[in-house]
Amino acid sequence: MPGESDQLSEDELLDELLEGDISEADFLRLEAELIVSKEARLAYYERLKLHTGLQEESRTQSGTSESSTTTSLPPRRRLDPILSAALVALAFAVGLLIWKARQDTLAAKPEPLASGFGVVVDLADAVWKDGLTLAGGDLLPETSITLQGGLARIELFNGVVLVVQGESTFTLMTEMELLLESGSVQVLVPEMAQGFRVRTPHGDVVGQTSELAIEVSGGQVTMQVIDGEIEWHPEAAEIQLVSKGASLQWNSDGSSEMGTADAASMSQLEAGFEQERDQRRSAWERRRKKLLRDPQLLAYYAMGETEAGHNRLKNLSGVATSGTVVLADRSTDRWGSSQVALDFSPMGSRVRLNVPGEHESLTLMCWVKIDSLDRLYNSLFLTDGHELHEPHWQIMSDGRLFFSVRAQNSGKGKDKHVAYSPPIWTPAQSGQWIHLTTVYHGKDFTITHYVNGEAVSIDQIPTDLQPEKVSIGAASIGNWSEPRHRIDAEFAVRNLNGSIDEFGMWDKAMTATEVMGLFEAGRL
Repeated sequence: MPGESDQLSEDELLDELLEGDISEADFLRLEAELIVSKEARLAYYERLKLHTGLQEESRTQSGTSESSTTTSLPPRRRLDPILSAALVALAFAVGLLIWKARQDTLAAKPEPLASGFGVVVDLADAVWKDGLTLAGGDLLPETSITLQGGLARIELFNGVVLVVQGESTFTLMTEMELLLESGSVQVLVPEMAQGFRVRTPHGDVVGQTSELAIEVSGGQVTMQVIDGEIEWHPEAAEIQLVSKGASLQWNSDGSSEMGTADAASMSQLEAGFEQERDQRRSAWERRRKKLLRDPQLLAYYAMGETEAGHNRLKNLSGVATSGTVVLADRSTDRWGSSQVALDFSPMGSRVRLNVPGEHESLTLMCWVKIDSLDRLYNSLFLTDGHELHEPHWQIMSDGRLFFSVRAQNSGKGKDKHVAYSPPIWTPAQSGQWIHLTTVYHGKDFTITHYVNGEAVSIDQIPTDLQPEKVSIGAASIGNWSEPRHRIDAEFAVRNLNGSIDEFGMWDKAMTATEVMGLFEAGRL
């Protein structure tokens, strides 16, 4: 499998450095080894002497030496520590210059970019117009948006909090400016965002450190100040101050009326989000009880369901073994409950399990929150090693889903078909919960990747790479192990930099309808 070969030995790394052909990853690995290991530094010094000597001998034999007298290298002896350190530093600097000169010829990798001034944090019965689908964690687009019903909590990057109520049409123009064309919005302006402006058809509301409610409807603008103070900047009229506990209704003809604020507070509105979340979670738990009765369910781990200690996960299917948690930290799940999901970002984290039997088809599913894709391969579910008929499910550093089942064991040529999806993740989605499903159909020999219930790719496996069956055995969630082959302490870094709160596996090829049903039932 590309990228899964053993790492280069120390001698090979030194040779590549001296020849100027070392990769960036291998250079960093060698640099770290030279910093911490005296033996590695001495080995580098000896290799540098040999390399220099061979170059000098080659030049002399070819007649290109500028002098017929060759200065011999000093005999090996125990070097003064200060001199040794200086020589190593000098020699390593030469290698560094060679490597940097090579890297300077390569185009600089562009810095990842995202677009938006705020992010959707929470929703309650939210319905968006024109087919727009915004979920928790999505960046707010820089266009006019209509929330047809429900509530949406939005946090801007300057600390301002908005709770929009349907039906409302609005545009987030900058971090400091919201255009409210119609509808209602609750605004919480912290001290560091004083001067936040809400534009309306009849003037601008400028908030200091304040909490307020604004409604634009029927040619009127109504402002209610729950806390703090605001300024009302009407068109062609004097600025007015509105303080805590007061309200101001401004009519399209320029008349106004003062009153007492009676709008719900931000905390009261947020209770609606909690109620919605609790209702959806209860509905999902009822659906999951039916799901667990499926006779084709091989493994199901809700990461908060433990047994016989904190590091034992209950397998809710009754087929696979219990999961053994190695190192992974407890974290918040997609419902907002703490200490329920598992964070696999600590180096070496994983859940160990064993899935017996042979299978014609396979469906893999998980709810995952990715913080970053900083490894070449980012594990979702990998069998130990990658033996004949065993599957691998992971995410590439460029955001593509990867799935394969090894079909041949000859050791010659290609031994499997790898099904890649298009990139399904970017840094803009960091920290956002997504639902991933991959279906291997053992009759049609197809592999289909799904994201949030939607199929994003389908691969037809070539005839010569179609597996006879799927077998799993010992495996890991969130990492990769190869204990049958590894004899030293080094290992490939593949642990997922993120969290998983549910993982499932079925001995069947789920239909598109079934996959969408899983997502809809389990989403926030």
